[in-house]
Amino acid sequence: MKVTFWGTRGSLAAAGPETVRYGGNTSCVEVRGEDGTLLVLDAGTGIRRLGAAVGKVRCVDVLLTHLHMDHLQGLGFFAPIYQPGLEVRIWGPPSATLNLQARLARYLSPPLFPVRLRELPCRLTLHDVPLGRFRIGGLEVQADLVCHPGPTVGYRIMEGEVSVAYIPDHEPALGTPRFPQEPEWTSGYNLAAGADLLIHDTQYTDDEYLTYVGWGHSAISHVLAFAQLTGVKRLVPFHHNPGHSDDDLDRLVENARRSAPPFEVIPGREGLTVQL
Repeated sequence: MKVTFWGTRGSLAAAGPETVRYGGNTSCVEVRGEDGTLLVLDAGTGIRRLGAAVGKVRCVDVLLTHLHMDHLQGLGFFAPIYQPGLEVRIWGPPSATLNLQARLARYLSPPLFPVRLRELPCRLTLHDVPLGRFRIGGLEVQADLVCHPGPTVGYRIMEGEVSVAYIPDHEPALGTPRFPQEPEWTSGYNLAAGADLLIHDTQYTDDEYLTYVGWGHSAISHVLAFAQLTGVKRLVPFHHNPGHSDDDLDRLVENARRSAPPFEVIPGREGLTVQL
């Protein structure tokens, strides 16, 4: 299984000279199985460049964690959805009020976007993500609700003995007097437990988090504690604050490494590829 990062920024795209090394595109991660199965995790602005590099495939599965704009804004610029006859399946968290098509159409329709979902030439199908385990091609997927405003899921992708957990928007420390607590009371624990690679929200410094409690994101110290609790092998800090420069992120990663965690910390940069 190969994991490639196309967008690592959170909340808002942040292009500029101060974000060149980590990247300014919002959340999008490609997962390829050994049999060629292609999963696209989230459709932030990074998905545009992925679309230009997809190559020849029979099917593309886009797995959305939630429908906030920074995870959806690139979908209308994803080249495969304009390829006649290509099977494209979009998965998103279930809602008690509107189906996925109705919710996506709020963005992919005028006046916000010139092309409607029903006008796309690909063979498009939309699916509510089943909570639990299911298969897509040669990959096994596990989905579960996580702590973030609105219906939001995290994913665990498995192939053979290897696994990657993707939880880009997550506030597991919300409402707890101490963190972490017992595994059964920790949001996202089952998705991340023992994963070879954890891709996780690290939007805030510890000082910043005090201002944004309840906004659905994590402080770096919370993520380090979560990764240690779940026993992951490698952590990729992700969903970087749009106000954090490359130098700021260098300092955050270096401070995380200095805490001597029992796992490897890999900076979450656009273009990073991890082979599992």
